Amino acid sequence: MSNSNPEPGGRYAKLPDTRLYIVERGSGYPLLILHGGPGMDHHTFADYLDPLGDQYRLILVDQRSQGRSDAADPQTWSLQQMARDVVDLAVALELERYAVLGHSYGALVALQNAVDFPGQAAQTIISSGFPSARYLEHVAKNLEIFEPESLRRSVAASWERETQVETPEEVAQLLHDQMPFHFADPLDPRIAELEARGSAAIYSPQVLRHFALQAYGGIEVEERLGGVTQPTLVLAGKHDRVCSVPAAQAIHKGIPNSELVIFEHSGHMTFVEENLLYLEVVRKFFNQHL
Repeated sequence: MSNSNPEPGGRYAKLPDTRLYIVERGSGYPLLILHGGPGMDHHTFADYLDPLGDQYRLILVDQRSQGRSDAADPQTWSLQQMARDVVDLAVALELERYAVLGHSYGALVALQNAVDFPGQAAQTIISSGFPSARYLEHVAKNLEIFEPESLRRSVAASWERETQVETPEEVAQLLHDQMPFHFADPLDPRIAELEARGSAAIYSPQVLRHFALQAYGGIEVEERLGGVTQPTLVLAGKHDRVCSVPAAQAIHKGIPNSELVIFEHSGHMTFVEENLLYLEVVRKFFNQHL
């Protein structure tokens, strides 16, 4: 069953074993947009990407069993299946040529998709991702030096609670507690703005709990990056404490036809922290490769 009635621009797409909820904005070249999380929904992006709708058909996806998408068998909750869902969704929408943009956990799905199904997407954008779980080894060290100390304690406690989370409200509180860690400036006033603009999100505690207990999907594709054939744009924030610049550099180095852009004043939330530049970089990439 779906979690609520569709919102304006929203509808369901039938996949072989489930339905995914999508929201379409704008018109033009199709861009499938994969949210972060796991356990979040398309409101991750709020309306920050909407200006691209003047040239592109933005298709914001609630990934498997998340948001308003139908509940699927938990046995299918894997990074590999969500990567396959991208292909199945494109078929369901009858997209002959399209691009994929994934941010954070969505970047892992987009990268897995590019590795497992090279060339299925005509272009791929990896926004704040990493190719192997080994690139998370630095996160604990970054937390040890994270200031102010009160926020450090709050972030640490929120991570510990992920494996026991039970309600959407608890997920919302976890995200609130973690968000300062994801901005270059932990006291950035745009944190509150992002929360307000994405306040309609429907969180999926069971999905977050599932992946928190399984190393968030355990991506391991670094040795397979050379098989990606489509033009790929890799985006990273210089001050990202989770998805590091070295991780982005590894993706760029591994994918033959790729471009790397580092946002000098951003942490993890590049599309918020340097929104105008982010949109400009995406447009430039498509102008070169469409």
